Parts: sequence; C-alpha cells; structure tokens
Amino acid sequence: MNDAFRKVLMIAYYFPPMGLGGVQRTVKFAKFLPKFGWKPTVLTVEPTGYFAIDHSLVKEVEDAGVRVVRTGSFDANRIFQKKGVVRMPPEWVRKTLQFSGDTFLIPDTKIGWKRRAVKAGRDLLRKEHFDLIFATAPPQTDFLIAEALKKQSGLPLVLDYRDAWLEYPFKYFPTPLHTYLHRRLEKRVVRASHRVIATHRRVKEGLLKRYRFLGYHDVALITQGFDEEDFSSKDRHSRPGVMHIVHAGTFYAGRNPATLLQALAKVFHDQPQLRGRIAVSFAGNTRESDRKLVKKLGLQNEVSFLGYLEHRECVKQLQSADVLWFIMDDDNSSPGKLYEYFGSRKTILASIIEGYTKQLLEESKGALCVFPKDVQAHMDVLLELFSLFEKKKLPRVSEEFSNRFNRLSLTGELAKQFESLMDYDRNAFMKVEEVRE
Repeated sequence: MNDAFRKVLMIAYYFPPMGLGGVQRTVKFAKFLPKFGWKPTVLTVEPTGYFAIDHSLVKEVEDAGVRVVRTGSFDANRIFQKKGVVRMPPEWVRKTLQFSGDTFLIPDTKIGWKRRAVKAGRDLLRKEHFDLIFATAPPQTDFLIAEALKKQSGLPLVLDYRDAWLEYPFKYFPTPLHTYLHRRLEKRVVRASHRVIATHRRVKEGLLKRYRFLGYHDVALITQGFDEEDFSSKDRHSRPGVMHIVHAGTFYAGRNPATLLQALAKVFHDQPQLRGRIAVSFAGNTRESDRKLVKKLGLQNEVSFLGYLEHRECVKQLQSADVLWFIMDDDNSSPGKLYEYFGSRKTILASIIEGYTKQLLEESKGALCVFPKDVQAHMDVLLELFSLFEKKKLPRVSEEFSNRFNRLSLTGELAKQFESLMDYDRNAFMKVEEVRE
C-alpha cells in the first residue's frame, strides 16, 4: 500500500448488493475517498434478503477497487437470504413488524450483527494498520460496533448520521424506559466519537441541544448528494407533448401518492381534454394498495409503476422527466433522492411541510411546494405546471445550487474532517486529542 494513503475502516450494514437510498451515501464515499488520500475497507454483512437488490452498485464498488469484508448476521434478513428480493409488505404489516422489533430489540433489529462484526473488525485491526474508524447509521447497531472497535484500537472514531436517532419519525419508543435506554446508548457512542457528521441541519441542532459536551465544530454538516457520473447521459424525452412526472423511491407510512393521484383524477374530471397530456411514473417498490387506488380512480392509462430499478436506470428516468415529484411529511429526514433531483436540475413538485427542507427547495429556484394533504393545492399546481410546460417555461434547479451537492466535493469535505483528526505528518500517525467536559 502506498504510504501516501491513510486507511479507514467503514462500518455499514446497508451496502450493495442491497439497493435503495440507504446505501448510496456509503458507496459514493468509498468510491471517491481514494481521490483524497484515503483507502477504505468496508465491513458489512453477507448478501441477504432485502427489499431491493442492485447489481449495478456492486459493479460500481468493484470498478472503484473498494475492499469489502463481509460477515454473517443473526437478524431477520437472514431468514430471506435465499429468497433475495423481499416483497414490500402492506403498511399495517410493516408497522407491526417495526413496533415489535423496536419493543424487543435495542437499538434495532440488526443488533444480531454486532458480535460477528466486532470479531471481524478486531481481526482486521490486529492484522493491519488503520488510521480511523467510520460508521454510518441507521442501523444504530453500526455505531455500537464502531464504538467497541474504537475502545480496543484507540483510533479516532467518526459517526455519520444519515438520519436522526431519537427524532427519527419511523422509530418507535414504546415506553419511557425505551427512550431512556436509547438516549443513554446515543450519549455513550457520541462521547466515544471524535467527530460527528450529520446530513441534515435539524439532526445537528438536536445533537448540540441534547449533549452539551459537544462543541459546534464537533458536529459537521455534510449533506446527501448526487454523483455527476451517474448523470453523464443526456436528457431523453420519450413522450413529446406529454408532461411526464416521475417519482423515485419507496412509499411507506404517511408518504404515499394518494393526494397526488386524487388531484390528478380531479384535474381529468374537470378538464377531460388533458387526459393523455399528463403522465405519472413511479420508480420504486410497489404496494398493492397504491395499485388499487390507481384503478379505483381510473388512472390506469396515465399512471405506471416501474418497480425497483437499478440506480443508473433510475437516474435515466429522472432525466426523462419534465417534473419530479417529492413528498416528505417531517423535517428530520434527509432522503437521498431529493439531492439526485437537484442533480438532474429538473422542475420539482414538492408535497412538503414547513421547515428546513422546504427552505432548501425554495432556494433551488426550481421547485413548487404544496402541503402534502391538500388535494386542491395539488390540482392547482398540476395545472400551473402544465401551463408552464406548454409554454416551455418550466423552472429549473440552478446549476450553481445543484453543484453544492456534488458527491465528489462532499467526499472531499469528509476527507477534511478525517484529516483534522490526524497529525500533519502522514508517516507518523498521531490522534488529535479533544478535551470534552
């Protein structure tokens, strides 16, 4: 190994061949870190059953020369290991399973991976030199694994919050005892860390408010982003004269297409001449309830379900769209797809509540925002968008704005955070001690 490179051990349960948005950030960090002098080794699970499998991301990791170490895991996904792709359950089933897991397993349903991952990590740290440990969550089990490895090695530890821990909107805390135990675990791993990374301003604010021993610069904000290489092909408009709306991602909990579909049906009822002039495509795992709603509303000819697409194919759908639809009903999450929408520089129709993310969308100059449950507002904005479409005046996300979220640049920011914990002499490793009360 070239002495010019430092080495980072990355802990990530979600990693290809698993698909969906949770793997993108880690994949891109691992891909680009060598450009900034860091060689990653990713510690993850063996291929297991999951809602989406993405072989294109496996190839991307392999082409980038990323070293991946895999271990077994004793968790629910193991049951579906041979099945591969697991069908998305109905919402009531998902909620029941989530509640059961959060009731009996702390911090999450992936705790069965901890013992094997810690053992594999210790073997790696004994056999070779690493400069730093990086862990990304959810699942929060990743943080516990990294904390255990940090205690043994004494290496600097960087925690990456892709989503909040205590404020995560899809996490249940059935009793005050559960809340107390989670908060105690979070406090312990944050104390053990040398730097915390957050994707969302609300997450950073929550951590600083909760743990007074953290200084402002102990928590760095590195947002989600997009990989410019994924957008290398030109836009393709396959439906001349038709305003094509695309949504990428999985629906769950309160994030569903009901309001948009009801608004579209009302538009066609009031202005039947627009049938065939507006089309909607959903790229992502499909729920039967959404298909039934489309049929009930008589939108089978205007709405299509594409199913889960490998990442590059999904990006092509974004590039083929005239309008991208985004929905979010909380202000603590940071869906990666929004930043790929920014990367596409297309018009965004956002069904969103007030908050930081809405402010970000408005700053892009390419978004029209409406309240998630307001059918009339969705009708009005669909008609406004169609009028702009016909005049060829749809707003676009500005290039200056979208460039802020380039994954290559964001990885450079992560590398700076890593370097800040190192001695300047690359040939003589020394951890920078941080004094905390």
